Amino acid sequence: MSDNILLEMKEISKEFPGVKALNRVTLRVKKGTVHALMGENGAGKSTLMKCLFGMYAKDSGQIFLEGKEVSFKNAKEALEHGVAMVHQELNQALKRSVMDNLWLGRYPTVLGGLVVSEHQMKEETKRIFESMELRVDPKAIMSTLPVATRQMVEIAKAISYHSKIIVFDEPTSSLTEQEVAHLFRMIRMLKEEGCGIIYISHKMEEILSISDEVTVMRDGTWVATEPASALDMDQLIRLMVGRTLTDRFPPKTNQPSEPILEVQGLTAMHSHVKDVSFTLRKGEILGFAGLAGAGRTEVLECLFGVAAKKEGRITVDGRNVRNRNARESIRNGFALLTEERRATGIFGILDITENVAISSLSKYKVKGLYLSNRRMREDTAWAIKAMRIKTPSQKTKIRSLSGGNQQKVILGRWLITDPDILLLDEPTRGIDVGAKFEIYQLILDLANNGKSVIMVSSEMPELLGVCDRIVVMSGGRIAGTVEAKNTSQEEIMALAAKYV
Repeated sequence: MSDNILLEMKEISKEFPGVKALNRVTLRVKKGTVHALMGENGAGKSTLMKCLFGMYAKDSGQIFLEGKEVSFKNAKEALEHGVAMVHQELNQALKRSVMDNLWLGRYPTVLGGLVVSEHQMKEETKRIFESMELRVDPKAIMSTLPVATRQMVEIAKAISYHSKIIVFDEPTSSLTEQEVAHLFRMIRMLKEEGCGIIYISHKMEEILSISDEVTVMRDGTWVATEPASALDMDQLIRLMVGRTLTDRFPPKTNQPSEPILEVQGLTAMHSHVKDVSFTLRKGEILGFAGLAGAGRTEVLECLFGVAAKKEGRITVDGRNVRNRNARESIRNGFALLTEERRATGIFGILDITENVAISSLSKYKVKGLYLSNRRMREDTAWAIKAMRIKTPSQKTKIRSLSGGNQQKVILGRWLITDPDILLLDEPTRGIDVGAKFEIYQLILDLANNGKSVIMVSSEMPELLGVCDRIVVMSGGRIAGTVEAKNTSQEEIMALAAKYV
């Protein structure tokens, strides 16, 4: 093995009941480089990294770190050997402080290890944050921080281990453009220190701008490894999906008509959202843009009744609705796809059928006594086919699916409720380019059938390519509303910074 090769995963195979997740996959990462790992949802990227990190035991193959064969039994062992992973789905102790999360399991101590040194822990945390240009109070409770900040804390934790290899799994899925630029500065700093970065992302512009090499996987197998400089977006798509994808967005054919939803003076009870007013038309796709913390998610949560509103009026077809809770909102024709699918979307211990049917149980009742398994299976079969969900069967536990396929299940769940107003919070987060197009087409089909969609997204091209109008939020207020076909990213960013 070359002295320049920091990590080699050789002929790795892994099989789960009913599916061959990895089939003799090889990956080589050089010192001081960013190695991108790409592929559609279910291609095996995360499974390969979990085999490296000790979360899964590989069935066959070898792993070499700095020329020495390793086989980590768990995440703790991997971290102690300098291999860290920043997961797409954050798994943090939300009721503990930031610094507790950073040093959990390895607290600095005094008096012969009898007492935890709060002072040392705080100072070490501040030192790492300063090196990252991250302004976060080490004593802040994790649950009070926005998702983007929690993700940056997780990156700080990886850096604190002085890691030789850091795996970033969809690190920018919750970050704004400024935060992405900040992250890329940190990655370049780590490269200069000789760290090897494995970067998993579906955002091809990012891959081409930050990576030195790119490995593409498809259906659990290795497809190609190429220098990033030798690839363009069309080539990447062809390698990932095995076909040419000519357009990123389907042609817009929906025709918005009369207003269906009017929101006036919406003010949230426990957030900074204040005096938000807008109108949504039948057959319209209305985007919500803004920086992290602008209040976009909070608006959707107030509309759906999972967050309390202090003031404001919600009118549907001229009828005032209160939407005091999710059940009432569903009765009023609303559906909400949440941003954090693991925390607020999936029921991990349940299978796909149960996850799809859970929001529509009343329609499956037979004589009010029991649920019709046949009808639930029929609807689940429709969702799997329509969303192209990769799964061995309907009885597969949803937690065993890739993140993107979990997202498809949740979207299928809500489509089965036949909502009039669909609230989508980052609907393509962690979704590959091929599946994104399918979701865009589903959204457009809903609009063509007279349904109305509100879509929050941190991806500006997505908002411009899919939406009819875009509401831009800043500091909890609406900074402006623009027509998607007549605006630009620059205009939207200027509005997003209006009240910051």
